Amino acid sequence: METPIKPLNTLIEKFRSLNGVGKKSAMRMAFSILDMENSDAYDFAQAILDAKTQIGLCSVCQNLSSEEICPICDDEARDHSVVCVVEDYQAVIAFEKVKEFKGVYHVLHGTISPMRSIGPDQLKIKELLQRINNDDIKEVIVATNYTVEGEATAMYLSKILKPLDIKVTRLANGLPVGSDLEYADEVTLYRALLGRRDI
Repeated sequence: METPIKPLNTLIEKFRSLNGVGKKSAMRMAFSILDMENSDAYDFAQAILDAKTQIGLCSVCQNLSSEEICPICDDEARDHSVVCVVEDYQAVIAFEKVKEFKGVYHVLHGTISPMRSIGPDQLKIKELLQRINNDDIKEVIVATNYTVEGEATAMYLSKILKPLDIKVTRLANGLPVGSDLEYADEVTLYRALLGRRDI
């Protein structure tokens, strides 16, 4: 239900346009903004603009980064011969919480989905192949979600990577079918990493 105040309606609609935000949540957020001091509201708006203008993609792994190369790829202590391929940056955050994976990542930015007209060319697969050609990569861990699209993507990656004489593994099935990695607890993710298998 719209209010008679146009700027408030616009603010509510902007919050509603965010993923997972319903009408009631959008209204609560809008009223929270109105309750802020002007200086806090300006800081909030500036934080949004800074995030949009200062955050891009790491030139190596395609993860979010405020630098050309993200801190993970820039970390010489990590094992750059093991690359964990994930669907999105939320999965990187989930793995980093586990604190057990010492390799590096590659973010695909989605999965193969014919229903949504998303093919391999729309994903960051070409960039992954460039890394493999340029770097001494020994293992690729395919850590896509256990969904139809995630499985299709895993099979596609296995098919194109196997001829390159690289070990290709998949996370163990300790993860529930249809689940997203970002919602898995640290113990489940750790066990999935330990129990990964060849594909």
